[in-house]
Amino acid sequence: MGTAAPRWARILVGVGLALALIAVAAVVGVRALTERYDRSVTRGHLLDDDARRNRTDPDGPLNYLLIGSDRFRGADDADQRSDTILIVHLPAGLRQAYLISVPRDLLVTIPPAGNGYGGGEDKVNAAYDLGGGGDSGARLLSATLHRLTGLEFDGAAVVDFTGLRQVVDLLGGVRMCVDTEVRSVHTGTVFTPGCRQMDGAAALDYVRQRYDLPEGDYDRQRHQQQLLRAMLDRAGQTDLLGDPLKLDSLIRAVGESLTVDTNGVPLEDLVLALRALPADGLVGVRVPSSPQLIGQVSYVVLDGGGTELFRAVRGERMTRWAAANPQWVNSL
Repeated sequence: MGTAAPRWARILVGVGLALALIAVAAVVGVRALTERYDRSVTRGHLLDDDARRNRTDPDGPLNYLLIGSDRFRGADDADQRSDTILIVHLPAGLRQAYLISVPRDLLVTIPPAGNGYGGGEDKVNAAYDLGGGGDSGARLLSATLHRLTGLEFDGAAVVDFTGLRQVVDLLGGVRMCVDTEVRSVHTGTVFTPGCRQMDGAAALDYVRQRYDLPEGDYDRQRHQQQLLRAMLDRAGQTDLLGDPLKLDSLIRAVGESLTVDTNGVPLEDLVLALRALPADGLVGVRVPSSPQLIGQVSYVVLDGGGTELFRAVRGERMTRWAAANPQWVNSL
């Protein structure tokens, strides 16, 4: 894999996958964990130069871009969309992490790309595909979000669904609470209200649903945020130190599921800083916006509150913004 150069976002920007490993790091030791993990991760150039913030301070504030690709491992790369887009903001001190879900149908201006795409207005999740998927698709998506939000990112990662499913299974499943009955458009499974343990396939199936839910994609965003919290909770409950084979399998699964872009802060420093982040420090955030039909196409349109949200992130005022806008904050 080359030299041990920049490594720190390999744990953080995977968010749920990564936060699980942070809990493991607290018991197995930072150096042993990072040495194993460093050998398995895939590295990429995921951030557009204009969207990149170069820094060396691991104590925050920090912003990361997490992209969940709708490509399953082994599937055709054609027509890839970013099924999940999360901006993860950690204020200085790293005692909280705001998981800001970007609506996949959000109407944005996508800039030109190096593959010949000339730019234009489209849904934000189209940027990954229009950029060619993979590293170049992530770069176009990061450039699009930089133009929309004014944010620069400290790191980025693309997570594939196969890896996420494996990680949940290696953790022994996660406890998810279903609040509204929903039938999967992918498998036909009916998820009835109530709390239960879900394996990786069920958890992933559940959090991908948005049709027939009261708030559609906004509910889907909340369920995905809840899965990240459930993974962190489960990692803290699992005796991975007492099962080195499972620990190694988990590290490999996380590494194989991530393509990451980092900015040079040593991984050991970041893990030591993030061990203080409690599970209840995760705050789910919806971007203030609303559905709108434009030319017979359903979009989500940013409103003035969305502009204020991104201004709060840039100005380190997220705590005050969340307190003043509880309708856009999700309970995890």
